[in-house]
Amino acid sequence: MLATHEEAIPLNPSQPSDNQEKGGWVDEIPPHLEPYLHTIPTQGLSESEVAERQTRFGRNELIEKKRNKIAHFMSFFTGAIAYLMEISIILTAITNDWIDFGIILAMLIINAMIGYIEESKAESAVAALKNSLALKSRCWRSGRLTEIEARDIVIGDIIVLRLGDIVPADARLLGLGSTGETAESDLLVDQSALTGESLPARKKLGSIVYSSSIVKQGQQLAIVVRTGHHTFIGRAASLMTVTTDAGHFQKVINYIGNFLIVASVVLVSIIFIYDLVEQKVKFGVVTSQHVLQALNEMVVLTIAAIPVGLPTVMSVTMAIGAKQLAKRQVIVKRLTAVEELASVSILCSDKTGTLTLNELTFDEPYLKAPFVKSDILLYSYLASEPATHDPIEVAVRAAAQKGNPKISPNDSGHAEGYHVTSFMPFNPADKMSRATIQHLESEKVFRVAKGAPQVILALVGGDSEAERKVDELASRGLRSLGIACTKLGTNDEWQLVGMLSLIDPPRHDSADTIRECAKYGISVKMITGDQTSIAKEVAGRLGMGNSIMDADHLVDHNKSEQEVAEECLRVDGFARVIPEHKYRVVELLQGMGYFVAMTGDGVNDAAALKKSNVGIAVHGSTDAARSASDIVLLAPGLSAIIEGIKTSRIIFQRLRSYALYRITSTIHFLVFFFIVTLVEDWQMPPIFLILISVLNDAATLIMAVDNVSISLKPDMWRLGLLIVLSCVLAVVLSIFSFAHFYIFRDIFHVTPGQLSSIMYLHISSAPHFVIFSTRIESFFWNNIPSWPFTLVVLATQFVALILSVYGVFGKIPNVEPIGWPRGMIIMAISIGTFMVVDLVKVFTIRLWNRFADKQRKPNIPQGRAQRFQQQQNEQHSRTGYDRAERRESVNSVISF
Repeated sequence: MLATHEEAIPLNPSQPSDNQEKGGWVDEIPPHLEPYLHTIPTQGLSESEVAERQTRFGRNELIEKKRNKIAHFMSFFTGAIAYLMEISIILTAITNDWIDFGIILAMLIINAMIGYIEESKAESAVAALKNSLALKSRCWRSGRLTEIEARDIVIGDIIVLRLGDIVPADARLLGLGSTGETAESDLLVDQSALTGESLPARKKLGSIVYSSSIVKQGQQLAIVVRTGHHTFIGRAASLMTVTTDAGHFQKVINYIGNFLIVASVVLVSIIFIYDLVEQKVKFGVVTSQHVLQALNEMVVLTIAAIPVGLPTVMSVTMAIGAKQLAKRQVIVKRLTAVEELASVSILCSDKTGTLTLNELTFDEPYLKAPFVKSDILLYSYLASEPATHDPIEVAVRAAAQKGNPKISPNDSGHAEGYHVTSFMPFNPADKMSRATIQHLESEKVFRVAKGAPQVILALVGGDSEAERKVDELASRGLRSLGIACTKLGTNDEWQLVGMLSLIDPPRHDSADTIRECAKYGISVKMITGDQTSIAKEVAGRLGMGNSIMDADHLVDHNKSEQEVAEECLRVDGFARVIPEHKYRVVELLQGMGYFVAMTGDGVNDAAALKKSNVGIAVHGSTDAARSASDIVLLAPGLSAIIEGIKTSRIIFQRLRSYALYRITSTIHFLVFFFIVTLVEDWQMPPIFLILISVLNDAATLIMAVDNVSISLKPDMWRLGLLIVLSCVLAVVLSIFSFAHFYIFRDIFHVTPGQLSSIMYLHISSAPHFVIFSTRIESFFWNNIPSWPFTLVVLATQFVALILSVYGVFGKIPNVEPIGWPRGMIIMAISIGTFMVVDLVKVFTIRLWNRFADKQRKPNIPQGRAQRFQQQQNEQHSRTGYDRAERRESVNSVISF
């Protein structure tokens, strides 16, 4: 019916050029292809021409670059920490330290398996795009109409497009029927998965239809103008090949790992050289046994210092978070997306089918007295075509069945008291449908008409008030539909009933979700393939701002990249976009330092989904969107995203807590043992070093169930603060460690074996209790840890206490029991140390926030943050949207 671009127009539209398509992209065929586009319609290409063109242009298919599975798995054994673990495995084998060899090897393999399994869940985005293409197509070849594989189609082929067909390649309509006769109707094509338009587009003679779109109405011949990766969908696939940046979380891990590794290797190497020099000075010679002994000491120190459990602990924490999200119908395909979602400050959301229902419904109609709403529903129903899939006809009949009790609810085409005696369906020439109706009670006949507003107004002789209403509806992006009828008993005395307005309405939960996003510091930007006026109307109903950027401004050559990016930051949405525009929006915002999430459901969203920090495929997405995304929503709408954001921020804080604890304990360990080895030539028994590494790292796995307060703003890795704070806390811990060493050795004169046990208990407990402080940035008592977390941490230190008190290692050199009094004193001091460290932590963070972070980029634009806060303070919803404000709009709407 009227589900087209060209008919949803004001009375005096400003028409674009015929060859101009969406978003300012001029869909012109390159001149060098024109010689290939003169095929005789009912003759087609010969076999020799087909072979020559396949050789020249290639097959009509998307090339998929497959990743070698073995190489993919081996990639998880790369990286700074992985390399050091592998070196440690070799060294432990050389020194016959088989226990450490097994532990490190197991952790390396487990971490690689976790990463590989999680990433292998994602299917190839290009493969999904290939599946969306037509498999077979009817084509004229050598004077015969035959069915061929879609991949065998070449430029210049004459193909038949009819109802239900998937368009196999980009093609230009010829305006001819399947056997060469003149086509009486245009083609209605659903290309929403490609362009994001909420309604099918009407394609006429000379229009380009895109590969992978679906024919909804009509039949025509078309000549193929683009195949394979040159098609509209092929360009979307090619964008995906450039989105291969390393994940943000991997960069963070590498940064932390590199810092710790460099510090560890440098200090341990100095100790190794010192040991060899000392042997040379004492004995005058360095034997292979001395080298092996020094090497063994270096390996043990390295294993105890290096955070070999860092990737595993963080992967397990994120995997548990992913399972929690799955219970909330949020499926995580890329494990690190759990962490990255916590840092998102801008959410770019596709409009059609995500913020809206992707189905037409009626807004309040304009009525001409004396008619009422039930009248316009009745007359529009009588003038509608039954058993059709036209979206406007479906919307008309559904609204009438719901709003007028005289109409049968089973869509039989009957209305109580009325009989349709003749019906003329919609056609492009008249731009309206008409029906002759008999009123059964009076047996009088009258006529009804439904069609484009300008046609209906011409039928009734004009109406200035109705014309203004049509212009107002058009300025708001609403598609209007005129309804007229003749007086009872007449056939030509037409009168206006009114105007129906149609819109793809917002989901019931979209406005609430946008407000929730604002509450958590996330700016939502709408992205749509529809016109600017439609985007403004929907944005207004959702309570968003009405600053919508036309896609043309994204490629404005008169502005610098920085100016365009800043404008993208200010606006509330983007209209008339194509895949390249969505990709560019994400790229520009990321270039300004923001973490961007992108939601979508169609092929047109796939490239931007892959480019964004977190790609989110919404409920009902195409395979291409799902496979290109990091997160898939199983529930309709965006409400599940809020649960995802909350969970991700909980996981992020657990990861940050562990990172701060692990870096602090590593630096403390290195500083203490480096100085005490060089100054006092003192060494801890290797068994104690192994226990510190294994027990304390194993205990931190329970962090995945710790209590966390949800941040109301995006979480960011402040790596500068993380390193500085870790160093400060490590220095404080080192001071307490040296105090223990010298006080117990020089004042209490304990034996060397007791000193080893005392230092083991202190170095095991004091840094480990610090984990209760690193959980939050404020004082530890502001957030109480969960009882399982507290119980496990205390249990590991109870084990350390027992081992120190009773010395259960028997006759191991330099290991002696210290007794309960000394053990309890050391544990009490460790608890006191943790409280001192907590005070130092809060003081250091406040200093950093006051001085070092003054110039740090805000998470969301300040203007939007203030507007969001104002919305939160309002007690009423803006969903109603001030209609008077809309009526004052002076934006003209060009033809859809």
